[in-house]
Amino acid sequence: MGGESNYEIHQNAYIKLILHALKHKTSSVNGVLLGRISGNGENVEIVESVPLFHSQIGLLPPLEISLIMIEEYYADKGLSIVGYFHANERSDDFVVGNVAKNIGDHIYKYFPQAALLLMDNKKLEALLKEGKDRSPVMQLYTKESSRSWKLAGADASGSLKIKEPSANIVLLDYVSSGKWKDIVDFDDHLDDISKDWLNPDLFK
Repeated sequence: MGGESNYEIHQNAYIKLILHALKHKTSSVNGVLLGRISGNGENVEIVESVPLFHSQIGLLPPLEISLIMIEEYYADKGLSIVGYFHANERSDDFVVGNVAKNIGDHIYKYFPQAALLLMDNKKLEALLKEGKDRSPVMQLYTKESSRSWKLAGADASGSLKIKEPSANIVLLDYVSSGKWKDIVDFDDHLDDISKDWLNPDLFK
């Protein structure tokens, strides 16, 4: 395959990840990205996302359980795990840490075009204050052409776009209405299995 992949994330998948991070502002949070390859194999379409954890996010047993359940559920819908999302605990921390790298590496083994999305807290804070930016409040890291995770450029070296141009406007509406309180992640589900990690009512 020539060149880097381009990545497009659907609005609901994008918003769900950010609401999860906003719900747990004082913790690191993570999630997985579900999608498929489109175009000539050069585009990765991120259709869905699942919020994973907000406490002890590096623990292997709950991570393995969650990934198995997620893979089984979405396989029937023609989607597979195509990447990983991470928001650092500190808003001034823009480093891809070891936990994020390790989980990203695990996904990369099965999907070499894997995306690692890191929350850009500065961009998020600016969006919440000014409400103008239409670009994703996440940084895209890929590993396709190197041995380590590298920040992708907005030029020919791979990029992240939101499928719906108005996604940030919708996000701001959800934030102002307190929708982030309704997010359920795998931590919540493992504590109380009546809580649905699929968040079926979130966008109703």
